[in-house]
Amino acid sequence: MMSFLKKFFGLAAGLLCMGLAKADEGMWLPQLLENLNEKRMQQLGMKIGAKDIYDINKGSLKDAIVSFGGFCTGEVVSEKGLVLTNHHCGFEAVQKHSTLDRNYIRDGFWARNQAEELPNEGLFVTFIVRIDDVSDQVLNGVRDDMKENERQSMVDRNINMLKKTTKLSNFENAFVSPFFEGNKYYLFITETFKDVRLVGAPPSSIGNFGQDSDNWMWPRHTGDFSVFRIYAGRDNRPAEYAPDNIPYVPKKALSISLRGMKQDDFTMIFGFPGRTSEYLPSEAVRQIVEVNDPAKIMIRDKTLAIMKKYMQADEALKIKYASKYAGIANAWKKWQGEILGLTRTNGVQKKLNYEADFQKRLEAGNLGKYRTVLGELNKVYKAIEPYALTRDYYLEITGKIELFGIINRLRTLKDAANKPDYAKERAAQLEKLTALYKNLNIDVDKDIFAELLPVYMEKQKPLYIAPVAKQQFEQYGKDYQQWAAALYANSIFLDPAKVLEGVRSDPSVLYELFEKDAAAKLIIGMADLYNNTVTPKLNELQAGINRLQRRYMQAQTEVFTDKTFYPDANSTLRVGFGKVDGYNPADGVTYGYYTYLDGVIEKYIPGDYEFDVPEKLRRLYREKDFGHYGVRDSLGGYRMPVCFIASNHTTGGNSGSPALDANGNLTGINFDRVWEGTMSDISYDASICRNIMVDIRYVLFIIEKYAGAGHLIREMKLVDAGK
Repeated sequence: MMSFLKKFFGLAAGLLCMGLAKADEGMWLPQLLENLNEKRMQQLGMKIGAKDIYDINKGSLKDAIVSFGGFCTGEVVSEKGLVLTNHHCGFEAVQKHSTLDRNYIRDGFWARNQAEELPNEGLFVTFIVRIDDVSDQVLNGVRDDMKENERQSMVDRNINMLKKTTKLSNFENAFVSPFFEGNKYYLFITETFKDVRLVGAPPSSIGNFGQDSDNWMWPRHTGDFSVFRIYAGRDNRPAEYAPDNIPYVPKKALSISLRGMKQDDFTMIFGFPGRTSEYLPSEAVRQIVEVNDPAKIMIRDKTLAIMKKYMQADEALKIKYASKYAGIANAWKKWQGEILGLTRTNGVQKKLNYEADFQKRLEAGNLGKYRTVLGELNKVYKAIEPYALTRDYYLEITGKIELFGIINRLRTLKDAANKPDYAKERAAQLEKLTALYKNLNIDVDKDIFAELLPVYMEKQKPLYIAPVAKQQFEQYGKDYQQWAAALYANSIFLDPAKVLEGVRSDPSVLYELFEKDAAAKLIIGMADLYNNTVTPKLNELQAGINRLQRRYMQAQTEVFTDKTFYPDANSTLRVGFGKVDGYNPADGVTYGYYTYLDGVIEKYIPGDYEFDVPEKLRRLYREKDFGHYGVRDSLGGYRMPVCFIASNHTTGGNSGSPALDANGNLTGINFDRVWEGTMSDISYDASICRNIMVDIRYVLFIIEKYAGAGHLIREMKLVDAGK
């Protein structure tokens, strides 16, 4: 095991060679930067040291970075706990506080003082206190000949013992995460604050400018930011929400640079990337491009078309469905870009070439113990293909029909009836059902049902279609509209008053209706068939993939001795670094690295839901009233920067991450990737992979000049840094 781990972390020189590693590829663990990356980062222009980024003995940049709600990243920018993140990360909080009379989605929200800042139940931020290598403890007793379930049991026991023996303060928590397919483990000590209040958010016409059309696209002109504040108890420690809590005083707050960025400037992204799969074999990548992504895109095409039709016709419904629509559309468009990028960069062929080199080096290096691992892995991926496609159909369809979601939540509650935490589960499901009903439109859901059931009935083998679905389809004359109308007209589960009262008083009354309600019988039949026929085979094949993928990962490190490997993203704290740079997405197409407010005005379409521009912003543009934040161009013009791109390796979860300059100052907020480069989750290619950031000067301009919230600017430390 020790020799294996040295392959990952033993030699800084591995990163510097020009072999398989790329200078700006990777999501690196911050505590390892000093040994692995510091020299290279400084060669690229970084002017600070690795200890300025991560240090457990004094305040460092890591102490200004938070996991925002567990799904995004945020950064602390004042000594009073002010946090910046993306508009789309804070959108749910804005939506919950919005009504027709106080439409903060449409109009924006700005607290004039701390008393007006709005609490957000359930929202939290988490700081990383330290990260420790615990691989030896976690893998103690693990053998190569163990079955996957035996291995996992041993790992789980070791982790539980480790957590019990780890000394924590009263406000700290701990979790252990696997890396490199379970070949390595790290312990994360964290501190979580649960009183996080909304301070400000621009209107969606700024914070989500371009909406669906511009999502994942460049050039981009979106002011994708929102402002929150962390509150603590009187002792500056985490505390539940209380009106007399005080703003948190952080160990570190980021300084903000007004200098802006130039071609080839060093830039760094610090945050919590969600999931990547950089070390998949060729067969897995082929299935993504040819099978799984196309299936999911097709289902979401249908769902989004129905939602959009209703949202454009009804402003109240638009508010109700805005967050749902954005969530569904985000992955839908990302998958399309993933296919495009993998196709344009020959992603599958690159994997095949890599694998051919792998096999060649195996033979040359006398590493026969790994001779069959790659072939076996590709073979198991081929075997899982039909089951994975069925999984995608089932999960996408049942996950988009909210009537099914209601019934599934009640089934989850029923299954928890005899468990110790039943009361907690009941309260949680009551809260989730209340929110679901609040944002449910029956006509929309009925139309989605009628549109998606044909996929379930006609796109897959009869073996995977529930008998009750076939029976009901016949019963309603093989007419999907008639089928939908009958189910939605008669289902008790579409009566929120009865369902919510039943959950509060006696849920067993609702469970009895599972055998009578046609919609419940349908989803239960579909679920039972999936769980009994598809899931066992998926689990069996996935266990084989896990074992072989772990061994393949180990083999790659021993075969490619000229490469330093970075771990796949898993929602833990990482650093990505690169340079500011444009790109060429297609023949004859060249994109620059900056956009300006001029482009917002050029895209402006009065009254359009995507490209409307507030009158005040148009006036500020006409008057060139950009405050301290505008820039002179080479021709003497005066312009307001909006967004820029760089070659940082990012993914979901990096939304809201700070973009830092060579001095560690905040220069932008990461919020997206270019469409052609979304395949970086699977295959990073420096020629077209770019992350998109809103320039911090545009953020400050909107706060001060548009919103009139200059009091927030006065909390921050602004530096010119050579402007």
